[in-house]
Amino acid sequence: MEKIHLLSLGCPKNLVDSELMLGALTGAGFEVASSPEEAQVLIVNTCAFVEAAKKESIDAILQAGELKHKAPGRRLVVAGCLSQRYGEELRELLPEVDVFVGTGNFLELPDLLRRTQAPERQGLAYAGAAHLLPQPRTPRITTTPFFSSYVKVSEGCDHKCAFCIIPKIRGRHESRRPGEIVEEVRMLAGRGVREFNLIAQDLTAYGRDLRPAASLAGLLRELARVENVHWIRLLYCYPNFVTDELLDTIAELPQVVKYIDIPLQHADDQVLRAMRRERSADALRNLLARIRRRVPDVVVRTSFIVGFPGETEAAFSRLVEFVRESQFDRMGVFTYSREENTVAYDLAAQVPERVKRARRAHLMEVQAEIALRRNQRHVGQSIEVLVESQSGRQPNRWRGRTAGQAPEIDGMVFIKGAAEAGEFVRVHIDKAHTYDLHGHVVDAIDATQRLVINA
Repeated sequence: MEKIHLLSLGCPKNLVDSELMLGALTGAGFEVASSPEEAQVLIVNTCAFVEAAKKESIDAILQAGELKHKAPGRRLVVAGCLSQRYGEELRELLPEVDVFVGTGNFLELPDLLRRTQAPERQGLAYAGAAHLLPQPRTPRITTTPFFSSYVKVSEGCDHKCAFCIIPKIRGRHESRRPGEIVEEVRMLAGRGVREFNLIAQDLTAYGRDLRPAASLAGLLRELARVENVHWIRLLYCYPNFVTDELLDTIAELPQVVKYIDIPLQHADDQVLRAMRRERSADALRNLLARIRRRVPDVVVRTSFIVGFPGETEAAFSRLVEFVRESQFDRMGVFTYSREENTVAYDLAAQVPERVKRARRAHLMEVQAEIALRRNQRHVGQSIEVLVESQSGRQPNRWRGRTAGQAPEIDGMVFIKGAAEAGEFVRVHIDKAHTYDLHGHVVDAIDATQRLVINA
């Protein structure tokens, strides 16, 4: 029985692919190793979204290659977006890699590994746009904490954003059937999962391609009826498809946390048009007003790209003012990455890297002041918190998250008091920092209890 070790890079959507790979491999008789040194097969599931992600992936492959050379017979697999995007080139540049699998064929990995047991048989690269939609009974080894899971509801993207390579890697948008998703959530809930983070390249387009058509709002209503589902979170809501029906459903269903992740990318009209995003900053203002009107106390997370070609100082200043005006609870800022085979790659007026970095730092400073004020509103409140793990070595010290804190991308709540991982507790907030909160346990929350406040 060979042991495998998998390193998953990139986004949660890639993580789900990694978990499906592990499911396929363990189902075929492979065993998961806790460290790469113990494994006979090393797998790097890569990201190729932006230049920094590609560099991280290449560095990880080279490190795995060094480990491979230390143990005769050890094999190296490169999977995911980097293989899908640059498969043929990588095969020439990285002869130490035994198998390449892309985003559309990774479930074939057990068979490909068997074929490469003969030295002359090297796995083929798979280029082009492709994806796999998980089925509810497809074996999957979850790597997230036992109480929280990502659920991929669709794959691919039909938008043509000028800066984005994802449609050319993952392909056209394709939704899973609602019944399949409900079955998967029911199965995960039966294993103790209480928080379900719905993910997709374009979450709000869910169901539009199905016949008969479905909708994200309809899916949420079905998922809310599944027993033991406590939190449902929406990650990456494309602005165009945020309907009143969806907002009203979020507001009405207690299982759906009042949290919307809606990347806006910019707020200058000319830059938005060059990005092939929304029509104008005013359209975004109207959207934000509608979200906050229909979902009281909603937590809004967004992200922006600075340094897009043609972004002038005046355009950047308009973005800064938009952020000050909009008062986002959570925000990420990325510097524009010039990616070949995208529309923006050949645009004139490319912004120097030092200017991009300076603009990102300035915008994050602006947001830090806003985030601190938003957090300080919760001092003195009692808030529902999902306990994640112990904090340090002291007893009765824990870390957790509110409904308004998504896993891994938002802040934490540091808790004093008796608690257990995976438990929902009511926490009195004593102190607030820019991104994190501190408080003490008031009492545990039964699965049937709900708080009005979603921090």
